[in-house]
Amino acid sequence: MLAALSFTIAFVCLPVALGFSNTAIAKEYKTTNSSPNLSPNLVVSYKDLPEMRTAVKTPGRFADKYHQLKENIDQQLTLAIDVPVPADGGGGYTHERHKKNYQLMYNAGVIYQISQDKKYANFVRNILLDYVALYPTIGLHPKRKVKSQNPGKFFWQSLNEAVWLVYTIQAYDLVRDALTEQDIASIEEKLLKPVAIFLSEGQPSTFNKVHNHGTWATAGVGMAGYVMNEPEWVEKALLDLDKSGKGGFLRQLDELFSPQGYYNEGPYYQRYALMPFVTFAKAIENNEPQRNIFKYRDGIVLKAITTTIELSYNGLFFPINDAIKSKGIDTIELVNGVTVAYGRTGDTGLLDIAGQQQQIILTGDGLKVARALDAGLATPYQYQSVAFGDGANGNEGALVVMRQHDKNTPSELGQTLLFKPAAQGLGHGHFDKLTWQFYDQGAEIVSDYGAARFLNVEAKFGGRYLPENNSYAKQTVAHNTVVVDETSHFNAKVKVGNANHPELLFYENNKHGSVSSATINTAYDGVTLTRTVALVQLPTDSKAVNTPIALDIFAVSSSETHQYDLPLHYQGQLIESNFERDAFTQQLSALGNNNGYQHLWLTANATPAKGIAQITWLNDNGRFYTQTSSVDGDTEVLFTRIGANDPEFNLRNESAFIYRKKASKNHKFVSVLEPHGQYNPAKEFTLSAQSNVKSLKYKVVDTIDIVELVLKNNSRYLLAINNATDKSGTFTYDNKNYSFDGRMTIIQIENQD
Repeated sequence: MLAALSFTIAFVCLPVALGFSNTAIAKEYKTTNSSPNLSPNLVVSYKDLPEMRTAVKTPGRFADKYHQLKENIDQQLTLAIDVPVPADGGGGYTHERHKKNYQLMYNAGVIYQISQDKKYANFVRNILLDYVALYPTIGLHPKRKVKSQNPGKFFWQSLNEAVWLVYTIQAYDLVRDALTEQDIASIEEKLLKPVAIFLSEGQPSTFNKVHNHGTWATAGVGMAGYVMNEPEWVEKALLDLDKSGKGGFLRQLDELFSPQGYYNEGPYYQRYALMPFVTFAKAIENNEPQRNIFKYRDGIVLKAITTTIELSYNGLFFPINDAIKSKGIDTIELVNGVTVAYGRTGDTGLLDIAGQQQQIILTGDGLKVARALDAGLATPYQYQSVAFGDGANGNEGALVVMRQHDKNTPSELGQTLLFKPAAQGLGHGHFDKLTWQFYDQGAEIVSDYGAARFLNVEAKFGGRYLPENNSYAKQTVAHNTVVVDETSHFNAKVKVGNANHPELLFYENNKHGSVSSATINTAYDGVTLTRTVALVQLPTDSKAVNTPIALDIFAVSSSETHQYDLPLHYQGQLIESNFERDAFTQQLSALGNNNGYQHLWLTANATPAKGIAQITWLNDNGRFYTQTSSVDGDTEVLFTRIGANDPEFNLRNESAFIYRKKASKNHKFVSVLEPHGQYNPAKEFTLSAQSNVKSLKYKVVDTIDIVELVLKNNSRYLLAINNATDKSGTFTYDNKNYSFDGRMTIIQIENQD
């Protein structure tokens, strides 16, 4: 039986939307909950249960999910409950068992509320009572990392403990009306309240931290406050422990997302943090609709959901920063996000994503999604070309997504260029200012390593980030951006990186494609890095090049002499180069001694003659890719493979080539990347395996960058990019005058040969 709830809660104004501080108090109101019929009311709400109970009796996606989950839980009911003494790190048995337990409790709680069969509630109660018996007997986890993170008790880090509470408090809310007063008192006083206090007052630095660890903690404690009649916990979860607003859930919404909904740590951690943001927001909305949490900061929670979708390609998230590359839009965090977003907006494009996810959530919003999919209401989700501003105010650089696709290609499978003049991304950020990646036909072409980690594989460093995450994956040479004197950006110091960010000079999308430019002068003392990239389609009468090409202009300037390295990490098999390479076939040496260079085998080198250097590789998608670079005859090309100084074989053996300019003050790397041809081993044919680019020239006229591209059919094009503040561009080239409005144009010119 539910205890009567009667308490007073301060209503917090919406700071961004209304212009107030998030500690401003507008008014007080009283909420009274004296009926057991008003439970549960976190994400699964009592208001939706009648329709949910009816829906499982009618054929459709919702009923299918219910019966599938019920069958799974029925099997679990026949097994012994196991709540083991914590012993293992990430991936170990006890770690995974405690994860499975909170998932089982939540799922069984949902089945109980829909079926109203108390055997499922009893199953949850029995697991909770086993935790009640265990919790007072354990201390901090034996595999904790004391120096780097706050430890948990069930898990090696308190982050996992907070996730446990987020799920478990929902499970408890789902079955509480089936429990005796004695069970309620025991579970709350000996387990749930101590865990909530441990995660809040017991670890204030994490609870008050503006970081995804803090988000999970505040979500768990805040929802526990709603369920167990602890309004002060809700206020502290929203505003931090002293309710100053310096931390807490609202401050996290203010600072961790840009106004467009981009999360500071990047897409991988955006999808992870999305779960507590969406879950707690839904609980706030159900319990205190007066807070208008989904309108907070101009609807930042909903923006965060759609931005997470946009930060993906072919179903996988862009692997910047500490990212596991196999994570994609079917991750449960985004499934929940899309479900809640559709429930609030009715956007049929979201149904396309839900259909791709192929997962139905057993909630009121999940029922809306299931019914809409059953009715065939989904419309194609339209991926966009967008510059997502970084930082709380959107002015700390940006993550730029450029997309091109024809009418026969879905927008998520066309050519996509990701440009990263973004902020550091806190401790999960990599030292890769102005890096880029390229995708085509559903595949990664110009790649980023992501994180060096085997998630939850205990044999590999306990499932945590590997040492090579710091020694290689985070280092600048592991990315596609300039390295000065073989030293990483900001000298690989996170605090310095967090204090500095690139400046986005411009971004524009027009009829020719997308172009963006950014600069930074703090990655190295006395060195300015400026990069301009574009993804463009040549005019349709160009028969030689019928796919979009990527243009890259990387300018490095300094008053001192330096060595400049520009790597390009590619996915596929090297096919050829238009210059001779000296390959090391008998013995390999590491390219350097530190800053990531110690992990690169030098497999070949060359110094191409002045003109153009072309390197072609074949991707598993059956298409060839050629990078054509303008070279001065004094620039080396180094071919590398990851794997040196890696005795545990922790790193993937991927390939790259590096353009190296020695003893230079100012230098510009200019290149185009061209997809071409087809290789079909099944039908045994190859088409257009060679590049169509004949020559590449670069020139600056006033504030305009001009790249002249000549194809093998002698078609000539000028790609002009205007860097001036005034976006109307005029220039003279080969004694002819040209003009254009905007940042970029492509001009086909007559061949004068």
